[in-house]
Amino acid sequence: MVLDAVVERFIEHSPISVMARLGLQRALDPAWIDELFEQERETQYTRELLFSTTVEIMSLVAVGLRPSVHAAAKASPALPVSITALYDKISRTEPGLVRALVQGSARRLGPVVQPMLRKQPHSVDGYRLRIVDGSHLPASEKRLKPLREFRGAALPGQSLVVYDPDTAMIVDLVPCEDAHAQERAIMGTLLESAQPGELWIADRNFSTRAILAGWQRRGSAFIVREHGRNPGPSELEPVREMGRVETGLVYEQAVSIPDESDAPLVLRRIELHLDGATEDGDTVIRLLTNVPATHLTAEAVARRYRQRWSIENLFQRLESVLNSEIRSLSQPRAALLAFGVAALAYNVLSVIATAVRIRHELDSSDIELSPYYLASEIRATYAGMMIAVPAEVWHAYNVLTPAQLARTLLKIATHVDPRAMRKHARGPKTPKKKGYVAGCVARRHVSTARVIKAGRVV
Repeated sequence: MVLDAVVERFIEHSPISVMARLGLQRALDPAWIDELFEQERETQYTRELLFSTTVEIMSLVAVGLRPSVHAAAKASPALPVSITALYDKISRTEPGLVRALVQGSARRLGPVVQPMLRKQPHSVDGYRLRIVDGSHLPASEKRLKPLREFRGAALPGQSLVVYDPDTAMIVDLVPCEDAHAQERAIMGTLLESAQPGELWIADRNFSTRAILAGWQRRGSAFIVREHGRNPGPSELEPVREMGRVETGLVYEQAVSIPDESDAPLVLRRIELHLDGATEDGDTVIRLLTNVPATHLTAEAVARRYRQRWSIENLFQRLESVLNSEIRSLSQPRAALLAFGVAALAYNVLSVIATAVRIRHELDSSDIELSPYYLASEIRATYAGMMIAVPAEVWHAYNVLTPAQLARTLLKIATHVDPRAMRKHARGPKTPKKKGYVAGCVARRHVSTARVIKAGRVV
């Protein structure tokens, strides 16, 4: 493909921005989004404002190109309706449509990233990893009239997020408007989509008979931390010491729980006796799994469960790197749409990071790429690039197959300097006990210049 001369200059000086455009173009294809809307909508309909236009405006906020939905709408020349009508559209977006958007974007980007990873081994041979956890949106501003007299925090909703650590992408997301709903109550929707060959990893909030038996019924494997009360397995044999991992001794025993038909479901219980207590004071962590010992040893199960923390890092990145939590959106459906679009943008960043990592043959012990610096580069250059490069130049990339797009991204990644995008990990914090002081002392202010000059508070 003969590249436009202006695009070539951006590839040379800001390759990340060009890669972001190609990734967003594949994930946010307007024709696909509008077709998805017609397939998944329940009560909504299209009159003047296309759903693809709504998602495009939300994506500008998610990536950080615009500070708010209002600012993005004012800057959009293609908005055919008033800003009030746009907010109405956003506030009525059905949760099922948000889920379909995230699922569909992962399916569209998956074939692009898979050719890059063909030489990379899976975390667990023969399984597709699925890490699931809940994410509660923080309190929103009290813009809705019913909330203004309420003194407490107003929570707009939550989501169950499914993360694939091998591709570093969010593959599923179940939004829930009720922030007080139990995560296990929302889990039924995800259980129906579980597939054979998947290995689900979850914390003790998902340790119930219904969920474990549901995975078993669907042919999926699981590693779940056992809750103190649920599912109450019966021991079938004494505990056996199996070996040691980095954090403690590992033991194993066979246990059983009744499934949905009260038939015994035999599982492996892996006990990790920690060298040091957790923040909650736990010294023993018990894991339940249906993965055969021939596929994963007890030590491997204990190590694999630690990978669950990768989804906690994901939530932190969604909050700090992308605008996944827009506090001015008080309507639950609007806030959930913003979170879903941020998840979609995260997948695009992951594809970019994978292309750079594979092209430069990086590993975590060498250079770990920072999503923060990737997003910062996009914010600095993307808007100017979209003005300088004609739209028909970008349209030429629509004909690329996923494998061709993967090769194009790898070629562009040649111009990326990984050292400029590396993550700078800070050292561990030293805990300091603040202790009690009088209110007048805590509220006292000082002059920074005088403190530095004197070396002490005066």
